[in-house]
Amino acid sequence: MDFSVVIPARLNSQRLPGKVLLPLGDKPVIQHVWERASASHAARVIIAVDDEKVARTVAAFGAEYCMTSSDHPSGTDRLQEVVSQLGMADDELVINVQGDEPLMPPAVINQLADNIIGSGVSMATLYEPVTTIADALDPNIVKVVTDTDGRAVYFSRAPIPWSRDHFPDRLADNIQLKRHLGIYAYRVDLLNQFVQWGSCVLEETEKLEQLRVIWHGVSIHIDEACETIPPGIDTMADLEKARQILGC
Repeated sequence: MDFSVVIPARLNSQRLPGKVLLPLGDKPVIQHVWERASASHAARVIIAVDDEKVARTVAAFGAEYCMTSSDHPSGTDRLQEVVSQLGMADDELVINVQGDEPLMPPAVINQLADNIIGSGVSMATLYEPVTTIADALDPNIVKVVTDTDGRAVYFSRAPIPWSRDHFPDRLADNIQLKRHLGIYAYRVDLLNQFVQWGSCVLEETEKLEQLRVIWHGVSIHIDEACETIPPGIDTMADLEKARQILGC
């Protein structure tokens, strides 16, 4: 089954404004993201822009783009505007790759597409193991608990599950904590429902929009990423790390 990739590329990001246009070697960050997504099995890759400057940049390197509102409260809302503009059918599949992920492995995108198709759910995402107590206790690292069928039970900035006999000194030996990774696959009908539901108390408390889906009783499939996803670009230090990895 075919799938599309949509890459939200907002110009005025809060921590590092204009980061999608910053140079990474001889290309802007957003071009690297687009090239990684284009190397996957996606039938179509669309960049969701909110500024003419970004639109001109992505047009110059040949990418398809959609102009979207600059007022969206979340990337999911921006994604839904794109599928609406393009008239996508309810059963079509869309993968949301963040516009600040220039090192995203194409194999991970393909894995996520396979997972949502194979599981039959309306939303899927990925995790990687938490390996240090510092990461377990870091509220900027989102943790997820899953059930026996690989469905998300809950996402939190807190260290879940809390090991009563080990935390906060060390990780437990008998259970793997899971760090949620911010790449998602959706069926279009769920995106359309998502924007109609409005936010819920869990989402507003944790500042995690995926909790809106769980709140409404919809299953989210989650699996361990098949490859390590290098950190995205949130700071100038992150950009320098990406330059070192790429040797540029």
